[in-house]
Amino acid sequence: MATALELDLEKLKGSAFDRAGAAEPVLQRYHAALPKLNKAAVQLLQGLYQWQFVPITLWPFNLQDVLEDCLAVLEKGKKLNSHQRLVLDLLPTAPDEKVCAAAADHERHVQTGTYENLIKTQAKYSQNEIDIKADPELRRQWKRIKAEFDVKEFCEHKGVIRRTMCTERNLRPDFTVNLNRRHEAFQAAFDAFCLRWNLFGMQDDEPLLLKLSVNLTPFGTMIHIPAYWSFDPKRDIQWDEISKLHRVRVHGRQGPALAEGMVQGIKDVEKLRQLDREALERGLRGEKKHEFICAGLGWVPGTSPKRISRLRAKFKNKRLVAKIK
Repeated sequence: MATALELDLEKLKGSAFDRAGAAEPVLQRYHAALPKLNKAAVQLLQGLYQWQFVPITLWPFNLQDVLEDCLAVLEKGKKLNSHQRLVLDLLPTAPDEKVCAAAADHERHVQTGTYENLIKTQAKYSQNEIDIKADPELRRQWKRIKAEFDVKEFCEHKGVIRRTMCTERNLRPDFTVNLNRRHEAFQAAFDAFCLRWNLFGMQDDEPLLLKLSVNLTPFGTMIHIPAYWSFDPKRDIQWDEISKLHRVRVHGRQGPALAEGMVQGIKDVEKLRQLDREALERGLRGEKKHEFICAGLGWVPGTSPKRISRLRAKFKNKRLVAKIK
C-alpha cells in the first residue's frame, strides 16, 4: 500500500517547474511530524498543507517556505507566534480541483513559453525575431555588455538572463538604481538593452524576443502585448480559450440585471424582517400573517409561501448582505 507521502508525490507528478521534486522534502517532513502534533496543531497546518498541491501560479507568496517555517516551530513543541497564526487564518481555502487542473495545464504551457493555444498570430513574433537576430547592432551592444561584465555571473541554470520583470499597474517594488553597485549597474544596462530590442532576456548569446502572452496570477489574468506588436484583437487572440481559462475561478453569474435583482432582494428581505416583527406584535399567524406579509411586500395575496421561504433562505447570510450593501 502506498504511503501518504507517495500519494502526495503522485498528485504532483507531471506538474510544471519540477513541483514534485521541490515539494518532496517538506511533505516528507510534514508527514513525519504529524504523529507528534496535537489535534489543534494539525488543524492549523491543514489548509497550508492543501495549498502545496495548488499550482504555484496561484500562490500569493511562497507557501512552501511558510509550511517549513511553521513546522520548524511545531516540531520543537512550541506554539506558532501571532504573525504565523495571522497568515494561516487569513489564507483562503485552497482552490478546488477544477481550478487547479486548469492552472496546472496553463503552467505547463508557460514553462515552455508556448502560448499557441491562446494566441492565433505567430507570424508577427517570427518576423520580428528574424529581424533582431539578423541585426548587427544588437550583436555589437551585447558584446559591449559582455566586455563590461562577466554575464555568466547573472545567468540562471539554463543560461538565461532575465530583465527586471514589470508588475501589475507597473508598480515595481524596487525602482531605485545605484550604478556604483556592480549588480545594479549590470541590471540597469541589461534592462536598457532589453527595452531597446523588446526582449525579456538572453539565453547564452541568443536574444529572447517578447511574446504576446496570457498568464494567470493569484489575483487575476494578465494579457501582455509587446510594444512592437501590431495588435488586432479579433485575429491575434483566442478569446474563447482565454475566457474559459479566466472563468474557471469565477463563481456564479454576474451582470447589471443580476446586480439589480440582488439589491432588490436585499431590500425585500429587510422589509420582510420588519413585517415579521410587526406580525408577531399583532399576533398574526397562518393565512392572516401570509396576507399581511404579501401586502407589505407589494405581492399578490395568492403568492406561494415558498417564495417567501426562498427569500429568507437566500439572504440569511448577514455578512453577504452587509458586503453587498
